[in-house]
Amino acid sequence: MGELIKKLQGIDALLNELNSYRPLTKGEVNRLKEEFLINYTYNSNAIEGNTLTLQETALILNEGVTIGEKSLREHLEVIGHKEAFSYIEELVKEKENISEKVIKDIHSLVLMDQRESRGVYRRVPVMIMGAAHTPPQPYLVPVQMEELISAYSQSSLGHIIERAAKFHLDFEAIHPFIDGNGRTGRLILNLELMKQGYPPINIKYSDRKRYYSCFTSYHTKNDPSEMVLLVAENVELEIQRYIEIIKMANEITDSNCNQ
Repeated sequence: MGELIKKLQGIDALLNELNSYRPLTKGEVNRLKEEFLINYTYNSNAIEGNTLTLQETALILNEGVTIGEKSLREHLEVIGHKEAFSYIEELVKEKENISEKVIKDIHSLVLMDQRESRGVYRRVPVMIMGAAHTPPQPYLVPVQMEELISAYSQSSLGHIIERAAKFHLDFEAIHPFIDGNGRTGRLILNLELMKQGYPPINIKYSDRKRYYSCFTSYHTKNDPSEMVLLVAENVELEIQRYIEIIKMANEITDSNCNQ
C-alpha cells in the first residue's frame, strides 16, 4: 500500500509539472486527441472482441471508409465509441456528476448497433465466461446501481484514481446492461479522471489478461489494488507522454525564437 501511495504522489507531481509548461496550440491539442481516440477506440473495442485493426479503425474514424469484409456491427461500435467519447468530453467541461442518466446516455451511444437495448438495464440473468463472479439477478440491478452511484457521489475519501478504479470494478460486477458494459465502464473511468484534470487512459488490448486478472483479484480477495495500480500506471504513462511532447514543442519554439 505504501508503494501505491508513492506512485499516486508521483503522478500528482508529474501532473503539476505538465501544467507548468506552456500549453500546446489548439491545433496541436486536437491532433493529439485524434491520435488518442483512434488508439483508445481500437483497444477498448478489441478487448470486447471487435476484429477491426488499428489501421481499419483509423480509416473509419478519419475518412468514413467502409471495410468490406467486416460487419456493420463492428463499424457501428467504432462510430458509437467516438460519439460516446465526444459526449464525455462535454460532460467534463460541465463538471457533470455521475448519475444514472449519464451512465445510460453513455451506454446509448456505445451500443449504437442495438437500438432496443440502448440505455436499458438488462432484464435477463447473465454469466461472464471464466469469471470468478456472477452478476446479480436483473431485478437487483436498478437497486445496486442506485447504491453504487450514491456511495460514490457521497464519498470524497481517497485519491480519485483509487475511487474511479474501484467504481469501475463495482460497475462491471453489476454488469447492468446486456452488452457494452466494458466499453461504457472504461468511458466512465475516463470521465472521472478527466474531470479532475488527469488525461484519459487507454487500457491496451495487449494488457487484457492483466486487466481481467484485476477483476479476479477483486472478486476472490476483495482487493482492488491491482486495478488501482493498472489505472495509475496508465495515467502515469499518458502524463509522461504529454510532457515529452510539450517539451519537444517548446524546445522547437525556443530554438526558432533564438535564430
